[in-house]
Amino acid sequence: MPGTQRRPFNLTGRWKRVSQRIARAGRLAATAAIATTSAIFLSISGLAGANAKDGPVKVDVELILAVDISFSMDPEEQRLQRAGYIEALKSPDFLRALKTGINGKIAITYFQWASNFDTDVLLPWTIIDGAASAEAAANKLAAAPYRRARRTSISGAIEKAMSLFEKNGFSGARRVIDISGDGTNNDGGPVNAARDVALRQGVVINGLPLMVRPSTWGYSDITNLDEYYEDCVIGGPGSFVIPIRDRSQFIRATRTKLVMEIASPLPSIQDQFRPDDVPVLRLPASLKRPRVSCLIGEQLWRERWGN
Repeated sequence: MPGTQRRPFNLTGRWKRVSQRIARAGRLAATAAIATTSAIFLSISGLAGANAKDGPVKVDVELILAVDISFSMDPEEQRLQRAGYIEALKSPDFLRALKTGINGKIAITYFQWASNFDTDVLLPWTIIDGAASAEAAANKLAAAPYRRARRTSISGAIEKAMSLFEKNGFSGARRVIDISGDGTNNDGGPVNAARDVALRQGVVINGLPLMVRPSTWGYSDITNLDEYYEDCVIGGPGSFVIPIRDRSQFIRATRTKLVMEIASPLPSIQDQFRPDDVPVLRLPASLKRPRVSCLIGEQLWRERWGN
Protein backbone atom coordinates (compact mmCIF):
# COMPACT_ATOMS: atom_id res chain seq x y z
CA MET A 1 0.00 0.00 0.00
CA PRO A 2 1.17 3.54 -0.63
CA GLY A 3 2.90 5.03 2.41
CA THR A 4 3.46 1.65 4.04
CA GLN A 5 7.11 0.87 4.77
CA ARG A 6 8.03 -2.78 4.51
CA ARG A 7 10.46 -4.42 6.97
CA PRO A 8 13.64 -5.74 5.38
CA PHE A 9 13.75 -9.56 5.13
CA ASN A 10 16.08 -10.73 7.92
CA LEU A 11 17.44 -14.04 6.59
CA THR A 12 20.10 -14.25 9.28
CA GLY A 13 17.61 -13.95 12.15
CA ARG A 14 15.22 -16.50 10.70
CA TRP A 15 18.01 -19.00 10.04
CA LYS A 16 19.20 -18.57 13.64
CA ARG A 17 15.73 -19.35 14.99
CA VAL A 18 15.40 -22.40 12.71
CA SER A 19 18.82 -23.64 13.82
CA GLN A 20 17.85 -23.29 17.49
CA ARG A 21 14.66 -25.32 16.89
CA ILE A 22 16.60 -28.05 15.10
CA ALA A 23 19.16 -28.21 17.90
CA ARG A 24 16.42 -28.37 20.55
CA ALA A 25 14.65 -31.18 18.67
CA GLY A 26 17.96 -33.04 18.40
CA ARG A 27 18.54 -32.82 22.14
CA LEU A 28 15.04 -34.11 22.87
CA ALA A 29 15.51 -37.01 20.45
CA ALA A 30 18.86 -37.90 22.01
CA THR A 31 17.36 -37.82 25.50
CA ALA A 32 14.52 -40.08 24.39
CA ALA A 33 16.97 -42.48 22.75
CA ILE A 34 19.08 -42.68 25.92
CA ALA A 35 16.00 -43.28 28.05
CA THR A 36 14.79 -46.01 25.69
CA THR A 37 18.21 -47.69 25.64
CA SER A 38 18.42 -47.57 29.43
CA ALA A 39 14.95 -49.07 29.78
CA ILE A 40 15.86 -51.89 27.40
CA PHE A 41 19.07 -52.61 29.32
CA LEU A 42 17.33 -52.63 32.66
CA SER A 43 14.62 -54.91 31.35
CA ILE A 44 17.14 -57.39 29.97
CA SER A 45 19.16 -57.43 33.19
CA GLY A 46 16.08 -57.90 35.35
CA LEU A 47 16.53 -54.57 37.11
CA ALA A 48 13.67 -52.58 35.64
CA GLY A 49 11.41 -53.37 38.57
CA ALA A 50 14.18 -52.56 41.04
CA ASN A 51 14.03 -48.92 40.03
CA ALA A 52 10.31 -48.52 40.34
CA LYS A 53 9.14 -45.22 41.75
CA ASP A 54 7.39 -46.93 44.65
CA GLY A 55 10.68 -48.13 46.17
CA PRO A 56 12.69 -51.36 46.31
CA VAL A 57 11.14 -54.47 44.81
CA LYS A 58 10.07 -57.01 47.43
CA VAL A 59 11.51 -60.49 46.97
CA ASP A 60 11.71 -63.55 49.18
CA VAL A 61 15.51 -63.81 49.05
CA GLU A 62 18.39 -61.67 47.86
CA LEU A 63 20.83 -64.44 46.91
CA ILE A 64 24.49 -64.01 46.00
CA LEU A 65 26.36 -66.92 44.43
CA ALA A 66 30.12 -66.53 44.96
CA VAL A 67 32.34 -69.13 43.28
CA ASP A 68 36.06 -69.81 43.60
CA ILE A 69 38.24 -69.52 40.47
CA SER A 70 41.67 -69.81 42.11
CA PHE A 71 44.34 -71.89 40.38
CA SER A 72 43.69 -74.78 42.77
CA MET A 73 40.42 -75.26 40.86
CA ASP A 74 41.20 -77.30 37.77
CA PRO A 75 39.20 -76.63 34.56
CA GLU A 76 37.02 -79.69 35.06
CA GLU A 77 36.11 -78.62 38.61
CA GLN A 78 35.28 -75.14 37.35
CA ARG A 79 33.03 -76.57 34.66
CA LEU A 80 31.24 -78.87 37.08
CA GLN A 81 30.89 -76.10 39.65
CA ARG A 82 29.14 -73.78 37.22
CA ALA A 83 27.14 -76.59 35.67
CA GLY A 84 25.72 -77.31 39.11
CA TYR A 85 24.27 -73.81 39.37
CA ILE A 86 23.06 -73.80 35.76
CA GLU A 87 21.20 -77.08 36.20
CA ALA A 88 19.89 -76.00 39.60
CA LEU A 89 18.27 -72.86 38.17
CA LYS A 90 16.37 -74.91 35.59
CA SER A 91 15.38 -77.79 37.87
CA PRO A 92 11.75 -78.51 38.80
CA ASP A 93 12.74 -78.59 42.50
CA PHE A 94 14.11 -75.05 42.25
CA LEU A 95 10.99 -73.76 40.52
CA ARG A 96 8.80 -75.49 43.08
CA ALA A 97 10.77 -74.00 46.00
CA LEU A 98 10.57 -70.60 44.31
CA LYS A 99 6.81 -70.57 44.75
CA THR A 100 6.90 -71.41 48.46
CA GLY A 101 7.77 -67.80 49.30
CA ILE A 102 5.28 -65.00 49.92
CA ASN A 103 6.39 -63.04 46.86
CA GLY A 104 7.11 -66.02 44.62
CA LYS A 105 10.32 -64.49 43.32
CA ILE A 106 13.96 -63.95 44.27
CA ALA A 107 16.76 -61.61 43.25
CA ILE A 108 20.00 -63.32 42.34
CA THR A 109 23.52 -62.39 41.25
CA TYR A 110 26.58 -64.54 40.49
CA PHE A 111 30.23 -63.54 40.75
CA GLN A 112 33.56 -65.33 40.75
CA TRP A 113 36.48 -64.60 43.06
CA ALA A 114 40.13 -65.44 43.73
CA SER A 115 42.50 -63.06 45.54
CA ASN A 116 41.34 -60.09 47.57
CA PHE A 117 39.70 -57.56 45.21
CA ASP A 118 39.90 -60.00 42.25
CA THR A 119 36.22 -60.50 41.51
CA ASP A 120 33.98 -60.17 38.49
CA VAL A 121 30.21 -60.39 38.16
CA LEU A 122 28.95 -62.80 35.51
CA LEU A 123 25.24 -62.39 36.26
CA PRO A 124 24.11 -58.94 37.48
CA TRP A 125 21.18 -58.69 39.89
CA THR A 126 18.26 -60.43 38.19
CA ILE A 127 14.72 -61.24 39.25
CA ILE A 128 13.74 -64.90 38.91
CA ASP A 129 10.01 -65.48 39.18
CA GLY A 130 9.44 -68.51 37.00
CA ALA A 131 10.80 -70.91 34.40
CA ALA A 132 11.45 -68.29 31.71
CA SER A 133 13.52 -65.94 33.87
CA ALA A 134 15.35 -68.89 35.47
CA GLU A 135 16.33 -70.28 32.08
CA ALA A 136 17.45 -66.84 30.87
CA ALA A 137 19.73 -66.51 33.91
CA ALA A 138 21.09 -70.04 33.41
CA ASN A 139 21.82 -69.34 29.74
CA LYS A 140 23.70 -66.17 30.63
CA LEU A 141 25.90 -68.13 33.04
CA ALA A 142 26.47 -70.86 30.45
CA ALA A 143 27.68 -68.30 27.91
CA ALA A 144 30.16 -66.58 30.25
CA PRO A 145 33.88 -67.32 29.73
CA TYR A 146 36.00 -69.20 32.27
CA ARG A 147 39.21 -67.99 33.87
CA ARG A 148 41.54 -68.82 36.76
CA ALA A 149 43.52 -66.54 39.06
CA ARG A 150 45.98 -66.44 41.98
CA ARG A 151 45.30 -66.74 45.71
CA THR A 152 42.17 -67.52 47.70
CA SER A 153 40.36 -64.77 49.59
CA ILE A 154 37.09 -65.96 51.08
CA SER A 155 37.07 -62.81 53.19
CA GLY A 156 37.36 -60.70 50.05
CA ALA A 157 34.47 -62.65 48.52
CA ILE A 158 32.28 -61.94 51.57
CA GLU A 159 33.19 -58.24 51.49
CA LYS A 160 32.43 -58.08 47.76
CA ALA A 161 29.08 -59.77 48.38
CA MET A 162 28.19 -57.29 51.10
CA SER A 163 28.90 -54.40 48.72
CA LEU A 164 26.57 -55.96 46.14
CA PHE A 165 23.69 -55.88 48.62
CA GLU A 166 24.02 -52.10 48.94
CA LYS A 167 21.46 -50.13 46.93
CA ASN A 168 20.63 -53.10 44.72
CA GLY A 169 16.99 -52.01 44.42
CA PHE A 170 15.56 -55.03 46.23
CA SER A 171 14.07 -55.67 49.64
CA GLY A 172 14.39 -59.33 50.54
CA ALA A 173 12.93 -61.13 53.51
CA ARG A 174 16.35 -62.78 53.71
CA ARG A 175 19.81 -62.00 52.37
CA VAL A 176 22.03 -65.01 51.65
CA ILE A 177 25.62 -65.44 50.47
CA ASP A 178 26.38 -68.82 48.90
CA ILE A 179 30.15 -69.52 48.85
CA SER A 180 31.79 -72.43 47.07
CA GLY A 181 35.51 -73.12 47.03
CA ASP A 182 38.21 -75.73 47.46
CA GLY A 183 40.62 -74.08 49.87
CA THR A 184 41.19 -71.94 52.93
CA ASN A 185 41.52 -68.19 53.08
CA ASN A 186 45.11 -67.06 52.36
CA ASP A 187 44.68 -63.47 51.21
CA GLY A 188 42.93 -60.37 52.52
CA GLY A 189 41.55 -60.05 56.04
CA PRO A 190 40.68 -62.92 58.39
CA VAL A 191 37.70 -64.85 57.07
CA ASN A 192 35.91 -65.07 60.42
CA ALA A 193 36.12 -61.29 60.86
CA ALA A 194 34.48 -60.71 57.45
CA ARG A 195 31.87 -63.34 58.30
CA ASP A 196 31.05 -61.70 61.64
CA VAL A 197 30.51 -58.32 59.97
CA ALA A 198 28.03 -59.92 57.58
CA LEU A 199 26.21 -61.79 60.35
CA ARG A 200 25.78 -58.60 62.38
CA GLN A 201 23.89 -57.15 59.42
CA GLY A 202 21.50 -60.09 59.31
CA VAL A 203 23.08 -61.89 56.36
CA VAL A 204 23.17 -65.70 56.20
CA ILE A 205 26.25 -67.43 54.74
CA ASN A 206 26.16 -71.01 53.43
CA GLY A 207 29.08 -73.05 52.13
CA LEU A 208 29.92 -75.63 49.49
CA PRO A 209 33.46 -76.86 50.23
CA LEU A 210 34.92 -78.84 47.34
CA MET A 211 36.90 -81.79 48.70
CA VAL A 212 37.38 -83.83 45.55
CA ARG A 213 41.19 -84.06 45.47
CA PRO A 214 43.31 -85.77 48.14
CA SER A 215 44.22 -83.35 50.94
CA THR A 216 47.92 -83.69 50.08
CA TRP A 217 47.44 -82.37 46.52
CA GLY A 218 48.27 -78.75 47.32
CA TYR A 219 50.34 -77.01 49.96
CA SER A 220 47.31 -75.16 51.31
CA ASP A 221 44.87 -78.10 51.33
CA ILE A 222 43.55 -79.40 54.63
CA THR A 223 41.79 -82.68 55.37
CA ASN A 224 38.86 -81.09 57.20
CA LEU A 225 37.83 -78.27 54.86
CA ASP A 226 34.20 -79.00 55.72
CA GLU A 227 34.87 -78.23 59.42
CA TYR A 228 36.79 -75.09 58.41
CA TYR A 229 33.75 -73.90 56.48
CA GLU A 230 31.47 -74.74 59.39
CA ASP A 231 33.63 -73.00 62.00
CA CYS A 232 35.02 -70.04 60.06
CA VAL A 233 32.88 -69.28 56.99
CA ILE A 234 29.16 -69.96 57.44
CA GLY A 235 26.70 -68.46 59.90
CA GLY A 236 23.21 -67.11 60.47
CA PRO A 237 19.77 -68.71 60.94
CA GLY A 238 19.48 -72.01 59.09
CA SER A 239 23.02 -71.82 57.69
CA PHE A 240 24.61 -75.04 56.47
CA VAL A 241 27.52 -76.68 54.65
CA ILE A 242 27.24 -79.31 51.92
CA PRO A 243 30.67 -80.85 51.25
CA ILE A 244 31.44 -82.36 47.86
CA ARG A 245 33.83 -85.32 48.03
CA ASP A 246 33.34 -86.77 44.57
CA ARG A 247 32.96 -85.21 41.13
CA SER A 248 29.72 -87.09 40.61
CA GLN A 249 28.16 -85.09 43.47
CA PHE A 250 28.71 -81.62 41.99
CA ILE A 251 25.43 -81.05 40.19
CA ARG A 252 23.21 -82.85 42.72
CA ALA A 253 24.79 -81.13 45.76
CA THR A 254 24.76 -77.67 44.16
CA ARG A 255 21.12 -78.05 43.14
CA THR A 256 20.19 -79.18 46.65
CA LYS A 257 21.98 -76.24 48.26
CA LEU A 258 20.39 -73.66 45.97
CA VAL A 259 16.91 -75.10 46.49
CA MET A 260 17.35 -75.16 50.28
CA GLU A 261 18.51 -71.54 50.28
CA ILE A 262 15.39 -70.20 48.64
CA ALA A 263 12.93 -72.57 50.33
CA SER A 264 13.09 -71.41 53.95
CA PRO A 265 15.54 -70.58 56.74
CA LEU A 266 14.06 -73.42 58.81
CA PRO A 267 15.98 -76.71 58.63
CA SER A 268 12.76 -78.72 58.95
CA ILE A 269 11.52 -77.17 55.68
CA GLN A 270 14.91 -77.08 53.96
CA ASP A 271 15.35 -80.80 54.49
CA GLN A 272 12.14 -81.52 52.61
CA PHE A 273 14.09 -80.65 49.46
CA ARG A 274 17.22 -82.63 50.42
CA PRO A 275 17.87 -86.09 48.98
CA ASP A 276 19.02 -88.64 51.54
CA ASP A 277 22.38 -89.09 49.82
CA VAL A 278 23.33 -85.39 50.06
CA PRO A 279 24.93 -84.70 53.47
CA VAL A 280 24.13 -81.38 55.13
CA LEU A 281 26.29 -80.15 58.00
CA ARG A 282 25.11 -77.55 60.48
CA LEU A 283 27.23 -75.91 63.16
CA PRO A 284 26.15 -77.10 66.63
CA ALA A 285 24.83 -74.19 68.67
CA SER A 286 26.84 -75.39 71.67
CA LEU A 287 30.18 -75.15 69.86
CA LYS A 288 32.14 -72.23 71.30
CA ARG A 289 35.62 -72.68 69.84
CA PRO A 290 36.53 -73.50 66.23
CA ARG A 291 37.86 -77.01 65.64
CA VAL A 292 40.10 -75.52 62.96
CA SER A 293 42.14 -72.33 63.20
CA CYS A 294 40.48 -69.70 61.05
CA LEU A 295 43.99 -68.50 60.13
CA ILE A 296 45.23 -71.90 58.94
CA GLY A 297 45.29 -70.78 55.31
CA GLU A 298 47.41 -67.72 56.06
CA GLN A 299 49.74 -69.87 58.18
CA LEU A 300 50.23 -72.44 55.41
CA TRP A 301 50.88 -69.66 52.90
CA ARG A 302 53.60 -68.11 55.08
CA GLU A 303 55.23 -71.50 55.64
CA ARG A 304 55.31 -72.09 51.90
CA TRP A 305 56.21 -68.62 50.61
CA GLY A 306 57.57 -66.77 53.65
CA ASN A 307 55.25 -63.74 53.38
